[in-house]
Amino acid sequence: MRKLYGVMLGLCMICLMGCSNGKEEMTVKQSKEEEKLQIGICFDSFVIERWQRDRDVFVSTAQELGAQVDVQNANGDANKQIEQIQYFIEQEADVIVIIPTDAEKVSSTVKEAKKAGIKVIAYDRLLTDVGADLYISFDNEKVGRLMAQALVDELPSGSNIIMMCGPQTDSNVAYIQKGFEEVIQEHGMNIKDRMYVDGWKPELAYQYMSSNYRKLNNIDAIMCGNDSVASHIVKYLSEKRKAGQIQVVGQDAELEACQRIVEGTQLMTVFKNVDELAAKAAEYAVALAKDEKIEAPATISDGTYKIPYIALEPIAVNNSNIDEVIIENGFHLKEDVYLNVQP
Repeated sequence: MRKLYGVMLGLCMICLMGCSNGKEEMTVKQSKEEEKLQIGICFDSFVIERWQRDRDVFVSTAQELGAQVDVQNANGDANKQIEQIQYFIEQEADVIVIIPTDAEKVSSTVKEAKKAGIKVIAYDRLLTDVGADLYISFDNEKVGRLMAQALVDELPSGSNIIMMCGPQTDSNVAYIQKGFEEVIQEHGMNIKDRMYVDGWKPELAYQYMSSNYRKLNNIDAIMCGNDSVASHIVKYLSEKRKAGQIQVVGQDAELEACQRIVEGTQLMTVFKNVDELAAKAAEYAVALAKDEKIEAPATISDGTYKIPYIALEPIAVNNSNIDEVIIENGFHLKEDVYLNVQP
């Protein structure tokens, strides 16, 4: 009887040990599965239509590659963005991707992230003096040149232009302005005034036009920092029955801008393939999170450091190529672009 009891006890002990090891192995396996790469992305705001598209493509691509993404929105507030970057530092993120609200203001906090061993990507807008691990954007000087060339092709030498630029806290604005002004000056056109739209708030452009309406008598074209600004400029021009007479250019290929192009109230927009930009940025973020070496075709100075730089090509879009560039590539649907006119 005692023998039988001993055998049964031994079998129970083996079973218990087996169950214990199985649970332990299961716990280890489960914890490994839960150890996903952590990527934080800080958006300036979602005031500009395109940023929501950037967000969706970035998040879906990163998730497909096995990363977890935490999205933060600063709503145009640099202090709030600083708090969000600090939060990612505390959470020990593997990579922080930043669209800076104010590159100078956030720089000291970004440096803290770098000191903590966190990789940093400057997305679309350059971070200054921090030595980011990558800057990925478009060729922003070329964006300005494309805008200017559209006006050069449409208007005679000596034409007068107003520039409605984005905020000076956006590092891209200076590059776009440089490219635009070089081409304009080469062709003997005149920049009569220059305004910087604080926080990319398009209503400020409308207010400017309302306060300076007399200038319209001598203006042939208005360069807009983006299509959101262009929307309020065209609204004002429509109220003054000058839409289509004064040429308007913008960037981002927003749906309403594309509609204005086929309607004849906006001359052109610059298409920047944000789907490609966001997908590539997500791929590089995951690679950096894995401590993989990344290859960039160029470098750019952030004021202190030379950092890896990837610049995608922008494309000028007007009434002659909008079907090919925008519709055939699936960026917008034909029925949406031609909503108010016959194709």
